[in-house]
Amino acid sequence: MVGRASSLLGALGLRGLAFVAIATGLGVYYTWSLSFWRASEWWDVAFLALVLIPAVMALVWFVLPAWRMRGTFLVGLAFAGAAFALDRADSKELANFSKLGAMTFLAFWFLAFFESSSWVALVAAVIPWVDTWSVWRGPTRDILANREELFSALSISFPSPGEHRAANLGLPDLLFFALFLSATVRFRLRTRLSWLVMTASFGATMALALAFSTDGLPALPLLSAAFFLANGDLIWRRAREGVPAPAPGPAPPQVTEPPPREADAKS
Repeated sequence: MVGRASSLLGALGLRGLAFVAIATGLGVYYTWSLSFWRASEWWDVAFLALVLIPAVMALVWFVLPAWRMRGTFLVGLAFAGAAFALDRADSKELANFSKLGAMTFLAFWFLAFFESSSWVALVAAVIPWVDTWSVWRGPTRDILANREELFSALSISFPSPGEHRAANLGLPDLLFFALFLSATVRFRLRTRLSWLVMTASFGATMALALAFSTDGLPALPLLSAAFFLANGDLIWRRAREGVPAPAPGPAPPQVTEPPPREADAKS
């Protein structure tokens, strides 16, 4: 028991150290990004897709154990309030990560309403159509065209090195990223593969936007496709067989018979 507890504490310690190290590196980059090298647009997209976006999304990975804690909704609201205050104070970098924290913990709270991985799959099948309509014909299109300051407030930025230019991901994109990723933990899906392909989907969306010379593309279609790519076969198999996914958590204690008393053993 003591050895198991120390191993758990060691794992949590390594996770915490990794979180602090990546957060520190991101803080340095966001603070001095204008002082870094300048490159072509395609090199910028490559850097964002292969380095910066994975580093930011790694923060979500490292806080995944918190999906089970109580009060995630209140934590999410606290992060949202901090993001609003920091944005008004013109502290854009800190507001950026407060928004990420808000969407992550609100996603953890939202996950509690899902009873099976099939429910998550249903959401993943519907939201790309809503997102596509919103970007091409709906409110997102109007915000992008006429209310740039509102779009900035409802997204987080990924600044290109050495330039004022930045790519942005909307808050719903971050919410569903954290929802899908935490769902893979709750329903015992492929968490590592999901993180990898879903993170890559954001970079792919940015590359497509540059290739087609458009101001923005919906990110949720590729995000949902990546979730299905990593987990679709498991979700389909469980739904077809009617077998619920095992709930995560510690194994139940083993009940053993007490040894016989000396008097019983002699009789």
